[in-house]
Amino acid sequence: MSDPKVVLITGGGRGIGAATARRAAARGYAVCVNYVADETAARTLVDEIEAGGGRAMARRADVAVESEVEELFAALERELGPPRALVNNAGLTGRISRLDEVSGETLRRVMDINVLGLMYCARAAVRRMSRRHGGAGGAIVNVSSGAASLGSPGEYVWYAASKGAVDSFTIGLAREVAGEGIRVNAVAPGMTATEIHAASGDAGRLERIGKGVPLGRPATADEVAAPIVWLLSDEAAYITGAVLRVAGGR
Repeated sequence: MSDPKVVLITGGGRGIGAATARRAAARGYAVCVNYVADETAARTLVDEIEAGGGRAMARRADVAVESEVEELFAALERELGPPRALVNNAGLTGRISRLDEVSGETLRRVMDINVLGLMYCARAAVRRMSRRHGGAGGAIVNVSSGAASLGSPGEYVWYAASKGAVDSFTIGLAREVAGEGIRVNAVAPGMTATEIHAASGDAGRLERIGKGVPLGRPATADEVAAPIVWLLSDEAAYITGAVLRVAGGR
């Protein structure tokens, strides 16, 4: 018999995604860990969840490719059951630079993953969760960023713009499907201790900027995962269309 609490976490093998997967599994969710490159990390996480008595699977898919998203959701349904929750966590910044120095390839890849990929996944989830389509309802949490309101000048203004799109999409979709049993919210992390900073080409960014956060330090991945999983839960049953800033006051 399928578990009624099934969650898909995109980009779930590392960082905030992995912390969310662990928390969700501890709360009884069967977890699909999506990854695009690091199969070892994703499968290690699945093994960890299963060793703790949970149910989990790992599945490769590039969320920027529409057909791969459909295959991802089909595999999820076959192995774990229909999704009741989606965490749109997959994303990237591209390497730090000014806009006049960034390549068109980077701009397109960031927008394809952070915006189109998120929309592809949300659409697939709505088609399965919505009461309009015979679903049982559910919850979606999009991982945005504090960069959406800060703008990230001199670093990656395109990334900030992509997350601004995530915020707008969250509000609009929440209102569109509220009467169909689906809640849609976003969490907007600030400076968080993950690998994203090294991947952007500035490994020292975390230490340099983290000290300027009003709370005096960057967040841990688990401190961002906690409100994500809370927003999926029944404790947040009357919350939809919210963008929750988790940025230590920055």
